[in-house]
Amino acid sequence: MSERRYDPTHDEWVTFATHRQDRTYKPAAAACPLCPTRPGGPETEVPREHFDIAVFDNRFPSLSTRPPAPDVAGTDLVPVEPAYGHCEVVVFTDDHDATLADVGVARVHLLVETWARRVADLGADPRVRYVMPFENKGEAVGVTLHHPHGQIYAYPDVPPRPARELAAGRRHHAATGRCVFCDVVAAEAGGPREVVAGDHFVAGVPPWARFPYEVDVWAREHVPSLPETSAAARADLARVLARVLAGYDRYFGFSTSYLMGVHAAPTDGGDRDVSHLHLEICPPHRGAGKIKYLAGSETFGGAFLTDVAPELAAQRLRQACADVEVPA
Repeated sequence: MSERRYDPTHDEWVTFATHRQDRTYKPAAAACPLCPTRPGGPETEVPREHFDIAVFDNRFPSLSTRPPAPDVAGTDLVPVEPAYGHCEVVVFTDDHDATLADVGVARVHLLVETWARRVADLGADPRVRYVMPFENKGEAVGVTLHHPHGQIYAYPDVPPRPARELAAGRRHHAATGRCVFCDVVAAEAGGPREVVAGDHFVAGVPPWARFPYEVDVWAREHVPSLPETSAAARADLARVLARVLAGYDRYFGFSTSYLMGVHAAPTDGGDRDVSHLHLEICPPHRGAGKIKYLAGSETFGGAFLTDVAPELAAQRLRQACADVEVPA
């Protein structure tokens, strides 16, 4: 089964991809499908002995450009449609034991450039409305492959959370004539919740942080999407991002698990006045040996309860990011 079913009680689509139950699950390092193909070794997803970065279609995609027909018939109440879209894997190092926090600024810059190109390419598909690069890192967030990698999903609609962001942005713009994220940057840059400051991007713990050590990375200027940034801005984003990720490891004292996603404009050309490029990085850790789980209030109410004040989290992370040495 691979299909999308509409939830009329929440006005959103849910994707079913039952073949993913059989996807590769925590293989031994010697059998890692994301490592290079070594001479005399098993063939992997990357048919090269060495590589800097590799992008390819996910072997177990949630969305596909050739989805099968749905298993069930839709109704007026609950429409059903094929699960159209793109799911790509981005492997940003051939080192099985590396992380994005320690590969260095140059490699993070290559990843940012890759994101920009793939967002533009996938967004050119007329059946795609939203492209989101993201990374799930660490067992604490449920990864099934240890080799460092991220993914890029191209959706046939705007997913629920970006859609809510855009709706909030439209309301703010209608009331003030301004972009809400531009106002956030003006209020937060240089303030007590700033963590890392770059020339084109600024990272900080948002005053509404849903996770105890969430860091958002905002473009200083109003730019709707990553392909529209300048070369200098993309290089700056790499420097800021590399320092934030290394700072997490410095502060926690271990390789930090996190969820990271890129939010930008829909690919159909709409909502440009209210779309403002930013990244969200959400580690589940709230302290040594302590995990912030999504419990009843978050899961059923959508109301996040957070254990650490954003100002204190920012102070701790700002110092950690300042102290860390980030490889070039």
